[in-house]
Amino acid sequence: MSEEKNILDYRVRVLEALSDPIRLKIVNLLKERERCVCEIIPIFGRSQSTISKHLDILHRVGILDRRFENKRTIYSIDNPQVFNILKELDAFVLNQISSLTKTVKVLEASTH
Repeated sequence: MSEEKNILDYRVRVLEALSDPIRLKIVNLLKERERCVCEIIPIFGRSQSTISKHLDILHRVGILDRRFENKRTIYSIDNPQVFNILKELDAFVLNQISSLTKTVKVLEASTH
């Protein structure tokens, strides 16, 4: 039971890390290439502390890697499997939207 709880807890942490729009945008941004925090901050127009907090959350769950070069902190994708998760999520969302669209068409047809 303890192992099951640990797995469940970790799933929740990963999903929580991916549940924020800014964090999802950061992941997509880093898909292209690694970037310094100094490059990421201006893209989002948020404070340094806010972006650093988001980066730290993604780092703690193993989605991002970071390294230090002098005074610069460089972030990259640590585990590219995150893109498989997002791909599956997109397929799930598309399926849900498709089902809703079909329901709307049936309802529209029944009112005419």
